[in-house]
Amino acid sequence: MKIIIQRVLNAKCTIDNSIVGAIDQGMLLFVGIANEDSKNDLIKVANKISTLRIFEDENMKMNFSIKDIKGKILSISQFTLFAECKKGNRPSFSKAGNFDYASKMYDEFNEYLRTLDIEVQVGKFAADMKIELVNDGPVTIVIDSNEL
Repeated sequence: MKIIIQRVLNAKCTIDNSIVGAIDQGMLLFVGIANEDSKNDLIKVANKISTLRIFEDENMKMNFSIKDIKGKILSISQFTLFAECKKGNRPSFSKAGNFDYASKMYDEFNEYLRTLDIEVQVGKFAADMKIELVNDGPVTIVIDSNEL
């Protein structure tokens, strides 16, 4: 799994001019799933995200987790995180998970985050989504399940 985390003041996902997910303060997650990702990977990544201290305390030090601030998550599926650009000018996405498997894992990932008492809003898997956000900081962190 590859996840890009953006600390946000707010974010929303729109499909066909309709808002399908929106949050105030919290995290915008771009979630990429590969075929070799397992349930253990999604649990490991979700647990890390839920405890990652990227929110500032009164001294402007990153001391608080999303749970500490009662923040929310907007989770967006993002197969393009597996883009390979070594050959030619058109990226290859052959390392991204196949539709059925990646869709199932993405849903399980979001459900697991909810079991950690975090409100999770989502986009729509494989849809043409428009994402708007106000990045707070900016703070952007990349997590790869192979590196945890």
